[in-house]
Amino acid sequence: MQLLLAPFSKMPESLVAFVIAIGIASLMVFIFLRAAASAEGRPSLLRRFVKQPNTKILFAILFVGWAVVFGAGLTIVPHEGASSPYGALALIAMFTGFFIMMGFLWAVIGE
Repeated sequence: MQLLLAPFSKMPESLVAFVIAIGIASLMVFIFLRAAASAEGRPSLLRRFVKQPNTKILFAILFVGWAVVFGAGLTIVPHEGASSPYGALALIAMFTGFFIMMGFLWAVIGE
């Protein structure tokens, strides 16, 4: 019961975080569904964009930028104790890195 009422425990802050988390999860599910349905039908704008020759350079630059930003960011953030933001930033880095690398693979293999 406590887990069910957790978004309403500290009313303004936790409810906003809960709504943002639901929105991000919904966006991810929408992206996954669109990616799964992209094989059927005519090519979408995203598929035409990713198949361009310069897109792999864009994703390579994005990957290098991602590595530099999160490599420096995760060394600056304190990672001692249970209340540090290190785990949350690492999770964000993992998800964003996954999407950047999948885009890079799609751009390279899509030729």
